[in-house]
Amino acid sequence: MDIPRFGSVDNIRYGLSPTLDAWLAHFMTENRIEHLMDPGLNASPEQLRFMVALDKEGVYIPCSDGTLSLLLAPEMSRALLNQYLHRWRLMVELVRLQAPDRYLFRRILNLCRHKFRLYMHSHVLIPSRLMKRLNTIIMTQSGLDDLCRDRKRLLNRRARDLIQDRAFQAAINARPGRVIESMSIPDARFELSWLELSRLLVLSTLPDAWRTDEAVNASADKVVLNGLDRETSAQAEVMAPLRKRLAEAPAGGLTILILPSRSGGLLFDLLAAKALIRMGHRVVVALKAGFYFYSPAIWDMEDDPLIAAALADARVLSSPSATKNELLKDLKENPFLVISDGTRERLNLHRTSVSFARAWKEADIVIAKGEPNANRLVRTSYSFTRDVVCLYRDASGAFRLHFRPKPEWVRKFSEKDLTAKALDIIQDMRGAKAQRRKVMFYSAIIGSVPGQVDTAIKVVNTFVKYLRSRMEDVYIINPAEHFEKGMDADDLMYMWERVQRSGLIDVWRFQSVEDIEKSFELMLKKVPPAWAGKDATYSTGCTKEMNTALDMQRRQPELQIIGPDPERFFRRREYGVGKYCDVAFEECPN
Repeated sequence: MDIPRFGSVDNIRYGLSPTLDAWLAHFMTENRIEHLMDPGLNASPEQLRFMVALDKEGVYIPCSDGTLSLLLAPEMSRALLNQYLHRWRLMVELVRLQAPDRYLFRRILNLCRHKFRLYMHSHVLIPSRLMKRLNTIIMTQSGLDDLCRDRKRLLNRRARDLIQDRAFQAAINARPGRVIESMSIPDARFELSWLELSRLLVLSTLPDAWRTDEAVNASADKVVLNGLDRETSAQAEVMAPLRKRLAEAPAGGLTILILPSRSGGLLFDLLAAKALIRMGHRVVVALKAGFYFYSPAIWDMEDDPLIAAALADARVLSSPSATKNELLKDLKENPFLVISDGTRERLNLHRTSVSFARAWKEADIVIAKGEPNANRLVRTSYSFTRDVVCLYRDASGAFRLHFRPKPEWVRKFSEKDLTAKALDIIQDMRGAKAQRRKVMFYSAIIGSVPGQVDTAIKVVNTFVKYLRSRMEDVYIINPAEHFEKGMDADDLMYMWERVQRSGLIDVWRFQSVEDIEKSFELMLKKVPPAWAGKDATYSTGCTKEMNTALDMQRRQPELQIIGPDPERFFRRREYGVGKYCDVAFEECPN
């Protein structure tokens, strides 16, 4: 198999060689992460770019560089075989613990053996995807939805007992060794908050091995009080990038997405989340959608009273496909938000929910716990759209923290940025009204015709220029003139809704077939087949805007709506995640 060699896996893309193209198509479909294969389960390329800093042709593969190099090899290596065998042993242990009788044990084991042999033959399956498939077989055959529920509760109870231990409280609340009397109140406040947070982060990664009843009841003083400050001080250098990022936070604070690793440690993660909130930040905690060994799941809030109590102050965003407006609204009303990542496997950005992707996009920092997350976020050449902090314990038990800043070319349009742009436009509208000019908003197709974005912008600009030449004392807002590179549909729809609900629009014109035909006439061109019969009703963005226009007309009866009949719009659905087009049009270009 003649596959090119790569110095960096983020250079893998379609179009380099037909052999690689074929292998990638085979790989994506066999791992069931190809969007077009199952759009309901797999993220679109646009949704992936909320999280992964990819160019238009880039391909994201959810595994470490080391694992991917093993999968690309023409023959099964011993290292890859060991990864598969490790998953097999985990599966056997799970079956042994969960099967109520020997007959069921042998049936599940033999069924898994058939699947395992099939996957070994092709050696193209990501080991974590293999584990998920084996887990699914066990769950469906045994009828159990959480194979580690009792163990997770035990870990949470031991963590709770440790948190309530006097030695723990003394360690967390101990005054710092250095003098802070000379600091200003804000500096001292930050210093104390950071000290508490850093202690919690170090504690949250401690291995489960010492979290036994004996350790909690008899040795907490030795384990925690005597060693915590020493270890926290030793990690000051590796934790410095995170400290600097928090210290330089704007007045409104940061939005921080936390990805917990294991039950037990979750209680420390939640204490760290509350410490961040006290520092003025907003926190989103993402739990698993279902069973994945000891990883906390969203249903633990109902199954375990300790988790329910720890999250009593949090707001739960239950929708797997929350809109940008819904997410921001919830964060405004409560700075502590809990969501599901939409998966029951290791972090796999192809399978995460829309809500998770939007939470990542709105975040300033992603804090990921545990070595499995480090495999996906640190031991990879891919870059991510947000600053990523991974913290875990290595095989020797040493604390590790990796800080990966987002690439300089990645721009985040914050709510503040989008609101500022909207207010600038609103100010111009007020200026026009002060001059007794009518304000017209023009809603038109931009990205709903596949492969025609550039043409769509020319069509809109040409027609708006024509309208301006024919209309006196009319201020026409052309959305195509306010686009900035890096903005996606989420950003644009959020910004324009602020403008549209300002109450300053007198005439709202929606693009008609005649408008498009006139534009091509002015450009001295015939209407191409792709544009024949098109109008604003073809655009989901325009459909959303028609809903807004009708809502505003009920409040302002004098608002004039021009264009296709509103009833013709409502065959459309929600605009695609990160797209400018209808989710119905899956062939919409990247």
